Amino acid sequence: MSSFAKSKLKAARDAIGKKKYEQAREAAAQVLEYEPDNYTAYVFLGLALLELGQHEKSEQLYRKAIELKDDQILAWQGIAKLHEQTQKWNDLADTLEHMMQIFAKNDDATKCAETLQKLMDILRQHGTRREVIQALYFYLPESSLYPVLSTLPPPDATNPTSTSISPTQSAIHNSLAVYEELVSLTEREEEMFIKSEFDKRRTRLGAPKPEQLKKDIGIEIWHSSKVKQPCEHSALYNDILNHPSTSDELRRATESKLVRYKHQLFLALPSTDPEKRQVGMQLDEMVHGIVTIGIPDEFAWCIWFEGKDYDTVGTEQAIKLTMITELATLEGLGPAYLKQFIELFPTSTLALMLTGYLTYNKAAYGDEESTEELTFAVDSDPYGIILDAFSALPDSLLANMITARVHLQELEYTDAIKVAESGLELVRRYESNAARELQEVRKAFHIILATSFVHLFPPKHHPRALYFLNDVLKQDPTNVDGLMGKGYVFRYAEKWEEAEVLFAQAAEQLPDDIDKGVEAKEESAWCLSRMDADAGVDALKEVFETLKDIEDRDTDKARCLWRIGRCYWDLGAFELDARESEAARRLAEGFADEREWDLVEVVARRTIDGEGGMGAGMGEGDGAASGKYLPTNAWAWKALGVVELIRRNYAESIKVFQVALRADVDDQLSWLRLGEAYSKAGRHAAALRALGRAHELQPDDWMCTYFIGEVQRQAGRLAEALISFQSILDVRPTEAGVLLSVAQTYLDLARHQRFTGFVTRAEQSFISCVNVVLVAIRESPGYRGVAWKIAADALFELSVITVFADENNVRETVTVVCEIIQDQSSARLAGLFKFTTLSPDDRVTGLNALEAAVAAYDYRITVGSSDETALPSSLYDLAVALHEWILKQPSGTTGKALEATNSFLVQALQIEPGNVRFWVALGDLHFAQKPKLSQHAYIKAIEVDTKNVVAWTKIGLLYLYHNDIDLATQAFTKAQTLDPDHTLAWIGQALIAITNGHEADARTLLEHAVSMTADVPMADLQFALRVLVTVNDSNTVRAPNTDRLLTAFFVLGRYSQRCPADACGLHIFGLICEHLGKLEQGVEYISRAITLLEAAYEEKEDPIVERQFVIAHTNIARLRLGLQDYEGSLASFENALSLLPEDAERESQILRVQAQYGSGLASFKMGDLQAAMAAFQAALESAADDLVLRGQVTVLLAQTMWAIGTPEFRESAKGLLLDCITSDPENLMAINTLAGMGILTEDDGLVDAALSEILSLPVEQRLELDPRRDVTYLLVQHYLGLGDPDKAVKIAQKALHVEPSNLQMRREVASSLLMQGERDAASAILASVALNQNIAEAKTTLALSALAQPMQSQRSAQKAIMLEPGQLRNWQTLAYVRAQESL
Repeated sequence: MSSFAKSKLKAARDAIGKKKYEQAREAAAQVLEYEPDNYTAYVFLGLALLELGQHEKSEQLYRKAIELKDDQILAWQGIAKLHEQTQKWNDLADTLEHMMQIFAKNDDATKCAETLQKLMDILRQHGTRREVIQALYFYLPESSLYPVLSTLPPPDATNPTSTSISPTQSAIHNSLAVYEELVSLTEREEEMFIKSEFDKRRTRLGAPKPEQLKKDIGIEIWHSSKVKQPCEHSALYNDILNHPSTSDELRRATESKLVRYKHQLFLALPSTDPEKRQVGMQLDEMVHGIVTIGIPDEFAWCIWFEGKDYDTVGTEQAIKLTMITELATLEGLGPAYLKQFIELFPTSTLALMLTGYLTYNKAAYGDEESTEELTFAVDSDPYGIILDAFSALPDSLLANMITARVHLQELEYTDAIKVAESGLELVRRYESNAARELQEVRKAFHIILATSFVHLFPPKHHPRALYFLNDVLKQDPTNVDGLMGKGYVFRYAEKWEEAEVLFAQAAEQLPDDIDKGVEAKEESAWCLSRMDADAGVDALKEVFETLKDIEDRDTDKARCLWRIGRCYWDLGAFELDARESEAARRLAEGFADEREWDLVEVVARRTIDGEGGMGAGMGEGDGAASGKYLPTNAWAWKALGVVELIRRNYAESIKVFQVALRADVDDQLSWLRLGEAYSKAGRHAAALRALGRAHELQPDDWMCTYFIGEVQRQAGRLAEALISFQSILDVRPTEAGVLLSVAQTYLDLARHQRFTGFVTRAEQSFISCVNVVLVAIRESPGYRGVAWKIAADALFELSVITVFADENNVRETVTVVCEIIQDQSSARLAGLFKFTTLSPDDRVTGLNALEAAVAAYDYRITVGSSDETALPSSLYDLAVALHEWILKQPSGTTGKALEATNSFLVQALQIEPGNVRFWVALGDLHFAQKPKLSQHAYIKAIEVDTKNVVAWTKIGLLYLYHNDIDLATQAFTKAQTLDPDHTLAWIGQALIAITNGHEADARTLLEHAVSMTADVPMADLQFALRVLVTVNDSNTVRAPNTDRLLTAFFVLGRYSQRCPADACGLHIFGLICEHLGKLEQGVEYISRAITLLEAAYEEKEDPIVERQFVIAHTNIARLRLGLQDYEGSLASFENALSLLPEDAERESQILRVQAQYGSGLASFKMGDLQAAMAAFQAALESAADDLVLRGQVTVLLAQTMWAIGTPEFRESAKGLLLDCITSDPENLMAINTLAGMGILTEDDGLVDAALSEILSLPVEQRLELDPRRDVTYLLVQHYLGLGDPDKAVKIAQKALHVEPSNLQMRREVASSLLMQGERDAASAILASVALNQNIAEAKTTLALSALAQPMQSQRSAQKAIMLEPGQLRNWQTLAYVRAQESL
């Protein structure tokens, strides 16, 4: 360093000492000018600028100094001061870390400690929790600073302020506090991270269930956790556990945390992860240690309880064998563990349950040698204690096991089943989470379920019981409960031999047991008595000898004595001879009167066996047809037929009645029952034949006529059914059952009529249905529940009709219903809605009928309150009707009604959770406002019935409504797979296509949807609208549209019948009629739309309705112009103009221009030329600078002027078009119109002037401007008109060469070639068209093909006629071809 630099640096140092920072800056700067790499000068200059407030330059200079010497501390200290002043805390923390490393490198422990303390202070005040955690690791042995910091002396406890680094000394020489803080901070950090990640991810579409999501997040963080995962040398928890300063209390708390961590990680890890097994073994070892030495950690004890694979609770091998359900093995949960748990955690809920359980069972207390019984001081019934505790422990396997066992011992089979099923679900969940099987626990629950199902209303649940029994016996063939349970099943099925074997096996397992052992012996003896009465009596007597010396077994003694008596009775009783048929008949009749159908069947079959049985005594090889013999005892066959009919074995019933009729073909009752069996088997034609025969035999049997009517109704022959029922009512006018059948038939008929488009007929049928129901209610109040259901259904369906044909009839019926039930409204509808006042002058609407339906559904619940089986359906009907009413109310006014609707559906689902319709209705209710709840409901419906196409379609619509296109597509595809004819699924796919902008696909899908039979009016409207949009597209005007327009015409006809008050549908219908040339119909439909729009505007004054009103007037004016109703057209155009606002909105501008031009055209046709020109000029002014709009008006005005016919106007028309083309050279309409004028006047110059500019454009640009290829068409026609076909063909061929895929161009070239007589060339051109053409293209191609083909030309002409018989050109072609072939 030069002397100059030294002197300047000294001057800078002195100036800094005197706080003369400007002088210091100048001196340091001079040094750097002389020595650019002087470290000290950079530091002094940086410090001076820092004090002068030039922070950015100061930092740059400090950075430069650090680049020169990064191991020198001065620059780092300076930049640290800078960051502290500017409060750049993150940068300050980084700088302090560098400083610590420098001090450590220089073995300056004190400076390093001071810097570390400062870093900790900064981070605690301004840093994040994670940054504090990272800084604390500097105190630990694995830190790079530890070798230096460990040289610090221990702190002086008597004088902690003697040094400035006392906190660091304490942390280095006793790191326990550091470990504790690390654990605390890291646990808190992980807790917050899991919470924030869970909140962030749970709302994602397709997110896993909350429980699984928490596991996924836990795995992410626990795998990287420094608290619980081993660090470089050891884990923090282990460091705390192994630390010499750790207290016993801290060690227990740390062990508890470690157990909880390993338990969380164990459950979160997937079963395929090899780490899961390792973690599980570690967890087991820790928990086992805690339980073994009796550490009071309730969580660990509960883990141990839940993970034990036991089939018994609270028993030991030494306990007496009378309590078989509690028989234990050494692997079970003996009372020693339960006692210890109670002592360790006396206030816990589980301890309370265990106390009650041990008291309930009087389990032995202590070791195996103890005979002292355990007595607990309980103030109440132990059973009640167990149930109270269980309500707080629903997710505990042990609690479920104990509660299920106690319910079983109390013979509360239903409760035992519920709890055991819940326990099995917990077992499945544990096995899934832990990747371990609990075979013994599962077996124990299976035993409880099997035993409960066996004894719960036997033999109703025996099939389910057998499932569990077989599983238990497969696992444990000697299980006493399994053997006895299966024995009871066989006993009820009267399989005496199999039952006796099973009960005997159970008795062998318990030879000295006085409870189940004796029970098994008794049941074995009873089954034996059913096969061998003598042997059975001896065995039963042996059992009784055992029972008579046991106290409190009176019921068992009585049962055993009764069985002994029954055996003696059987041994001495007289057995009816199977051939004494008269006695048998009387016996069967007596049993039938008492509805003992099993006994009726026994008597009938024994009688049939007496005459040879079902085979008539003939073997299969005898050559006799056993089904064709004449029965002797026809009454037995009829009795057996009735039994099979009652048991719903319709096929067997039919066969038996057919045999009975062979004995007496004129037995009217047998024919009646045979017809009933046919009808219930779904064979309606055969049923009608049988019932018809019964009616012939006894014409006055009204029950036979009633059955005929019912079969006709079920077969869809509703008119005939009404005639049959009416014939009964003519004789028995008050027969309630018949009246209700008539009402149901009217309802079915009305639905069919409305579905097929006969809305007026449907309206009358609905009213007839309600009127008949009212008669039935008046005549027989006993059927009010069913009657009000039918009436409410009819009113609900009637409410769909928006305009009634016979308002007076509807008003009268609705009024009568309301008068009956308006004062009967229940608390369910209190405050939800009131009947709309219906005065004689008011129109009756569907809302009036809907309100009556809601009240009727509510009243049906009230009058049918005793019928619990119908309650879920009644609540569902009420909810659906109320929801429909809500949809017709103003938004924001139906909150209470919505809550009530939800409540009704929830109540219905609580009673009948497996009903798919209820879940779908719940999803519909919350479709828009609560999509997650709606999705849950639809998914539940799908879980109940995975093939329910309605649920799949509804959830697809839900996803579509909430913009999840992928899931919507999957749902609709699934629905279409399940039922390809489900209309809504196709509509859903169409809506997806619309959303994706695929209009062509949408139109195709909607066309398919409207061709189906489902009643979805909105699909009809959407299809017609898209057809109209396609036809109006200027790029497709020349394409064949008649077929699609006709389809839209018929679809809208159907729509207008179903929705006659929809102005939008009528408006579109009118526009479709316009395209088909049906202008009169178009005017009629748009006039109806205008009337509806006017009424709607008067009611709400909605500006949208007003705009629709203006558009409708504009369109009807155009149609009237086409009908030459010029005055009406002018009036409509003027109405539209008077309602248009004076704004610059694009739509208003277009409507104004159209109305002004239309007014001008109407005035022109009326001969008022001056008014016409004024209107035309106004249209041009309204178009303003809009080139497109102005160009269209100009062309239309020029065409009008040309139509006047005078030379002056024609020249003016040309001039207008030339000016238009000059201002807008790409206005194809003006160009084509001007060229057309030139062609008509044979003015080649005008044609060239009009088309030259567009022909000079590049091909791509020209095709883009001329999508319909009008220029080529005009040129071809021009040269054909001039008599130059060669030139015309050349132009067409050139255009085809540019665009070979243009089928229309190919047809024009072929047509031109045919004009020149070149049939072969034309045939070659058309041959490629025929390869890929559709039907629409074929219609326009076949006639040309017939003219071009030398062979099969007549066949092509005939095909053309078949495809389009109304086309005159096709008939002319056929005539020409035949004439040519005849030459």
